[in-house]
Amino acid sequence: MLINFEGIDGCGKSTQIHLLKQYLEEQGRRVQVYREPGGTPIAEEIRSILLDSKSNVSAISELLLFSAARAQLVQEKIIPALDNGTTVILDRFYDSTTAYQGYGRSVLTIDEISVLNKMASCGLVPEFTFYLRISQILALQRRLKCAQDRMEMAGKEFYSRVLEGYESIIKEHPRFIVLDGAQSIESIAKEIRRHLKSK
Repeated sequence: MLINFEGIDGCGKSTQIHLLKQYLEEQGRRVQVYREPGGTPIAEEIRSILLDSKSNVSAISELLLFSAARAQLVQEKIIPALDNGTTVILDRFYDSTTAYQGYGRSVLTIDEISVLNKMASCGLVPEFTFYLRISQILALQRRLKCAQDRMEMAGKEFYSRVLEGYESIIKEHPRFIVLDGAQSIESIAKEIRRHLKSK
């Protein structure tokens, strides 16, 4: 099973991924978690470039670097894990590229980015995509507690476009399960488990 979590920075993905991994392992499942970009030596090197606040990365380079990191992760880690019966949970997948680089940066058309996403993901489609919907104000309040990376410093207008992008993506793909990211951590976790049990 392939599961991914989506949402703007500060929505609470990491916390819910940790709780879901713990829950599934208690059910006797093998679980592997990967973050994007990252998860392999090459992808982690790319991550350091993309998120470095001092990096001057052009919009098109950003898109291609995210895609390159994904391709490496998919081929080196995700496909072998799925073939081995392992449940894979992803902290972001190609929906992030559509929202951030497609809508946020507007670097290419959404159709062009969809083609690139399909190539980089080797055609994999998650069974569940959990989207933690949260206001930009609350997300910013949470992010201010930590050091800001290059993507998080992109500004209010950028994040407004990203949020609009996610809403457009959700309408097109029924695999999305929208969760209220402002709820308590335990309430969100229970709702995630409920959806998985209904599968």
